[in-house]
Amino acid sequence: MRIAIGSDHRGFALKQRVKGLLKDGGHQVEDFGSFDDKRAEYPNIARAVGETVAAGKFERGILICGTGIGMCIAANKVKGIRAAVGYNPFIACRMRQHNDANVLCLGGENDASELPEILKTFLTCQFEGGRHQDRVHIIEEIEKSG
Repeated sequence: MRIAIGSDHRGFALKQRVKGLLKDGGHQVEDFGSFDDKRAEYPNIARAVGETVAAGKFERGILICGTGIGMCIAANKVKGIRAAVGYNPFIACRMRQHNDANVLCLGGENDASELPEILKTFLTCQFEGGRHQDRVHIIEEIEKSG
């Protein structure tokens, strides 16, 4: 799978670990920054990752800041992005199954003990469609009106 990834300075260390896990799993990863632990503005990175995922250049995106919340808010401003903070494997699966989430947001300052399972779940759980597809269509209609 082709995955776009980005972080701010507070998520930089975790991003390095995530990149390693993804590459070890056979995924292609493109890093959109930041490239060190110096201050970086997360909205710019969320936008860059979000726009490439929304354009179909990558199948999924992963964004990391201190809590995951700022990246999530910024990424969801990009039309076509459905980002959520996946703080455990159950939520990582539900965000895919019920919301067809295409961007996983993580917190670099959160407990990362379940990280491998969160990543695996986000990348393997499938969107269930059906009634959930109806809800995704409603979200898309909201995007059009904004």
